[in-house]
Amino acid sequence: MGIYAYICFLSALSILLGFVTSKISAKVQSTIAITAAAMVGSMLLLLLGALGWFNLDKIATEVMEQIDFKSFLLNGILGFLLFAGSLGIKLPVLKDQKWEITIFALFSTLASTLIIGGAIYAIANLIGLQIDLIYCIVFGALISPTDPIAVLAIIKNLRAPKRLSMQVEGESLFNDGVGLVIFVTVFAVAFGGQEATFSGILSLFLHEAIGGILFGFVLGFIAHILISSTDDGSLEILLTLTIPTAGFMFANNVLHISGALAMVVSGIMIGNWTRRSGFSEQSQRYLDHFWEMIDHFLNSLLFFLIGFAILLVDFNIYGIVMMIIAVPICLVSRYVSLWLPFKALQQFRTYNPYTLRIMTWGGLRGGLALAMALSIPAKTAFANGIDVKELILVMTYSVVMFSILVQGSTVEPLIRKSKTVDPNREAYLQPTNPPHQH
Repeated sequence: MGIYAYICFLSALSILLGFVTSKISAKVQSTIAITAAAMVGSMLLLLLGALGWFNLDKIATEVMEQIDFKSFLLNGILGFLLFAGSLGIKLPVLKDQKWEITIFALFSTLASTLIIGGAIYAIANLIGLQIDLIYCIVFGALISPTDPIAVLAIIKNLRAPKRLSMQVEGESLFNDGVGLVIFVTVFAVAFGGQEATFSGILSLFLHEAIGGILFGFVLGFIAHILISSTDDGSLEILLTLTIPTAGFMFANNVLHISGALAMVVSGIMIGNWTRRSGFSEQSQRYLDHFWEMIDHFLNSLLFFLIGFAILLVDFNIYGIVMMIIAVPICLVSRYVSLWLPFKALQQFRTYNPYTLRIMTWGGLRGGLALAMALSIPAKTAFANGIDVKELILVMTYSVVMFSILVQGSTVEPLIRKSKTVDPNREAYLQPTNPPHQH
């Protein structure tokens, strides 16, 4: 069978699994349940294979390798998921949180990358694992951005206070694009022969980031003009499909800029500007229903594949030690990278007292980090004779699974508490001037 056939069968399995888990427990988020069930199923296959029964683990591993999780996500469905997520971002609330989202997306993502990279390097050397600093920073770059796919799939359904929700969702959407750009930049230095000069790194970063944002505006504007020129509801929805398909591919493969940032920008434009003036009232409902269905379907498939991605991970003694270490390092780094700008921002605004805790614990990692880890070339760098890619992959998988299964399933009590604090002031904001005006 070909890749298309595998995707068809896995899609059906993910949908059926979502249906079964929803019937078993309505309290557990479907994405968490699907991931957990897929991981348990893959571990069962590995156990049966180790016992010499059925040998289905080899078949399942071959299927996962043929699908190429990295390309499937980074060069495929990521555009759809980011566009669908950004359609629901309300521009007035986004504008209100522009300073927080910008600072968290830029400063916190970069700070977390460096903190994680430095901590992993120091601890690895303490336990006798000789790994170069640049590879530790590569891990920091791929694991620092919170995955908007995981965040939007879990957090938005819990109905957090509006502005607190926007901080988490907006930051995840933009730090995803920024994180991808940081990863591409560090990756070019570590594996692509890019010279590690400030000007060279800055130039590559700006090309990816600014180019992606500008191209997103162009895509959104063209789509707006086309959609506004027709009254055919079906055609209007089809026109939105051109953005995460041809638009995403053109950005990544032709212009070599951040397709992720382009999808976020164009999605916000279509979801706010075009929704108001380009769609009829009926078409607005079609738009929401269509992209909600696409989002739900692709999320089910993605989280199913995340659970099965354990079949691609090669565990070894050093990897297991680093796997245990990586989880607390990532959590502490996330908290510190948010705490520094958050304390500064508190001088100008009053926030929900649970904001920092929710942003730390609710900053989930998902398939995006796994895809970036899988994109690292195999057998090009070694630490104590162990492939660096395998070390990074096992650390990434442990953080992702802890994030989805533990953080994702326990963040609800924090959000519930946030809604009980001063409920008459949902925004927890004081009408002050933006920071740069003080």
